[in-house]
Amino acid sequence: MLTALNGLRKRAVLVSALREFFSGRAYLEVETPIRIPAPLPEAHIEPVASEDWFLQTSPESCMKRLLAAGLPKIFQICKCFRKGERGERHLPEFTILEWYAAGSDYRDLMRECEELFRHLAGAMGLGDTLAWQGRTVNLAGEWERLTVAEAFARHAPCSLAEAMANDRFDEVLVGHVEPHLGMGSPIFLCDYPAALAALARRKPTDPQVAERFELYLAGLELANGFSELIDPAEQLARFIAEQEKILALGRKPGPTPERFLAELGLMPPAAGIALGVDRLAMLFTGAAGIEKVVSFPPERL
Repeated sequence: MLTALNGLRKRAVLVSALREFFSGRAYLEVETPIRIPAPLPEAHIEPVASEDWFLQTSPESCMKRLLAAGLPKIFQICKCFRKGERGERHLPEFTILEWYAAGSDYRDLMRECEELFRHLAGAMGLGDTLAWQGRTVNLAGEWERLTVAEAFARHAPCSLAEAMANDRFDEVLVGHVEPHLGMGSPIFLCDYPAALAALARRKPTDPQVAERFELYLAGLELANGFSELIDPAEQLARFIAEQEKILALGRKPGPTPERFLAELGLMPPAAGIALGVDRLAMLFTGAAGIEKVVSFPPERL
């Protein structure tokens, strides 16, 4: 228990440093409801029902509506819930940091991630390196940007196109690609197939991919960011496609988020990102399992 309490103390310093970083960059901290009537449909995420509403899987829909209402730079640290997620790096109830900036794109978010992690390392009394589970990661300099197609060509037993055609993307990514990512220095895995980025803007120079990235350090996936899709018609079409995938998986999709779609056309060009605070705490405290950095994992309740 003493080790767990030490982890909670370090986590508190980390969360304080997160707030300091964003407040110092003119971001407004916001709070949005945890219980919502219609989560954004994503086939790979199953929400938890709360009577006839749902516990949020992400604060994304409400935060984008705040952007549409005129707030230019916002962040939030909050609880989210996803059904059936439990493992060394997953909890069904977890803490997430999300931030959004009008007038930005996914390249701006990557640079901001670099600045954020160096700020956190300083606040935690570390230098330019992080050590996690026997691996040392150098935070200095510009971090590598690697496209998903390049990563599959470099590390996978098949091409990205083959993995997509055979519905093996997640299997190949987790089993063959992720273990190599962020070793030595952090890496942004970017330019995902558009079919795997339901809420992201397509890349103007290559519409087959979306302006989406995930951040990896020492093989640990920490954040998912993208340039936002702000076309309501295209977003509705993608939601319908996701609802069809959910049906094919034998689940009942939730209601279409009508109010989100109605206000999406008012949203300025922007970028947003979700970062897992529990995993971040694992990284900065050296914890092997996520239960070491939360006060009560579900098994202890």
